[in-house]
Amino acid sequence: MINRRTFTKAVGLGTGAATVSLAGLRSTAAAAGGAPAEHTPGGTPVPAVPAVAPGAHTAFRTLKQVRAGVLDIGYAEAGPAHGPVVLCLHGWPYDIHSYVDVAPLLADLGYRVIVPYLRGHGSTRFLSPGTPRTAEQSAIALDIIALMDALKIDKAVLAGFDWGSRTADIIAALWPERVKALVSTGGYLITNRKAQLEPAAAAVEHNWWYQWYFATERGKKAMENVDERIALCRYVWTLVSPNWDFDDATFQRTAQAFKNPDYAAIVLYNYRWRIGLIEGDHRYSRYEAQLAAQPPVRVPAITLDPTLDPFTPAGDGSAYRDHFTGPYEHRAVVNIGHNLPQEAPTAFAQAVVDADRL
Repeated sequence: MINRRTFTKAVGLGTGAATVSLAGLRSTAAAAGGAPAEHTPGGTPVPAVPAVAPGAHTAFRTLKQVRAGVLDIGYAEAGPAHGPVVLCLHGWPYDIHSYVDVAPLLADLGYRVIVPYLRGHGSTRFLSPGTPRTAEQSAIALDIIALMDALKIDKAVLAGFDWGSRTADIIAALWPERVKALVSTGGYLITNRKAQLEPAAAAVEHNWWYQWYFATERGKKAMENVDERIALCRYVWTLVSPNWDFDDATFQRTAQAFKNPDYAAIVLYNYRWRIGLIEGDHRYSRYEAQLAAQPPVRVPAITLDPTLDPFTPAGDGSAYRDHFTGPYEHRAVVNIGHNLPQEAPTAFAQAVVDADRL
């Protein structure tokens, strides 16, 4: 999930954050200093994404596999093969189904939508049993670069939440030539490991209970037991999306991704690495050194803050605004929790379309 240092000031849930409905997104964007969403600066009308009820779709039509870097990556694909590419990146504890409604909305507008399982999830597998099951933030970003290379995608719109936002932010910061535009839920999520060593406010630390649980032997045992890890993940869904009335079938579709044989190792490594309990693989050291400097994101970007997400920082995006130095808009999405694309697919898809035209 999100970098705990990003929201240290967010002691009161939603305090100071603007709350707008989808109908108010365009005025909010304009007030934030971005171009109005109805037209691009060149005057071309921006398509309005049709409203769709969350849960309108339950599956992807096309699932594929491709060898990319150290992985055999499983991914969903929708839309025309030669359309402009959008890469949608999921977080924890979620999977590609976070985009099961977003993907067809974008595909119907002519986009080629790629939704990969991150390492340790779903049908994504390591090619070699000897590859360390590490999960530094840069390792996950390099997986996506390798996927783009394998699919011969030079440039794409990147859109994500949670681990997906962090991954998209990293690629936009370190490899901006590969990113046409960015949609980042929660803003700037590149982990600052040095800052992570300092205590946060008590209410913030409370939100991160599972991070500390994963640091213990008890937490490790729970994650290594498939039934216990699935129960834990379901509980997290209820906490971070308090307004989302998902059913058993919706959760179970995603929970299949948690049965990946490397799931526990990847999740435990990621959270333990973030708080400095373990050192990263030296192969990623140079990238982590670059990320430690908190590099800016210069590509066109829209940031989204779901107002019921306990990890949304106070201040309507002000906590991370300075990290985005290119064309930029910020939007708050009212009454929506952490899994924004699945809870509010129309708002998320519209942000992708608008970011593509910043």
